[in-house]
Amino acid sequence: MTDLRACEEQGLMEHAPQYNTVFKYLARPDLTPLLNALVEESAKPLRAIETNFSPDGTGLGTNSYDRWFVHKYGEEQKAQRWIKVHAMVGSRTHIVTAVRVTESNVNDSPMLIPLLASTVASGFDVRELSADKAYLSNDNFQAIEGVGAAAYIPFKTNSTPVGGSEMWQRLYYLYSLNRSEFLTHYHVRSNVESAFSAMKRKFGGSVRSKVPTAQYNEALLKVLCHNLSMLVHSTLKLNIDPKFWTP
Repeated sequence: MTDLRACEEQGLMEHAPQYNTVFKYLARPDLTPLLNALVEESAKPLRAIETNFSPDGTGLGTNSYDRWFVHKYGEEQKAQRWIKVHAMVGSRTHIVTAVRVTESNVNDSPMLIPLLASTVASGFDVRELSADKAYLSNDNFQAIEGVGAAAYIPFKTNSTPVGGSEMWQRLYYLYSLNRSEFLTHYHVRSNVESAFSAMKRKFGGSVRSKVPTAQYNEALLKVLCHNLSMLVHSTLKLNIDPKFWTP
């Protein structure tokens, strides 16, 4: 509220809203696509720089708890509920090019294709994509190859080249026979962990809202603030003149 009143005093807004107004807007489901669009738009000025990407998911704690009664022990137990942020992150600037917020039980692997599609739709030239074993699947390999990118996803101990696609077999032999080259590209994905760490340190590792829709929107706002922070950093370090909503 102090920041909002300061913006009002500086003429950046006509009237500072009450905090309840902010909470009411956070709970609106029609705000979610707008925040998703703002996250993607805030990343677009770095399209000429980012070509290597990594998808991953991270959890944000909530104030809500799931409770259940355990008949065996005759007592009630509880566990903190948390939500999951799935993001595609640029390896050089740590910018988030696409994001989806879901419940904690949603797997990482199915999220790669929509995140990749949104990144490409924003105009990014995806040349390499490195991810952990959670994203290992034929469908993901085909989607990555479909945009002309190279995939660096390590195989599991029980993985075999039999029955996989042509790209699956090619990457399997690269992973098995030329491990050092593969890992050089794969370890670039550690940048996504750095991006999540920076976001949580600056803007908190949990959400304060109690309504699920508001929790999702609050998580998207954290990602948007992170993107603006990374954009300012890149503007100063890389001498970029950012332009938004350009045709």
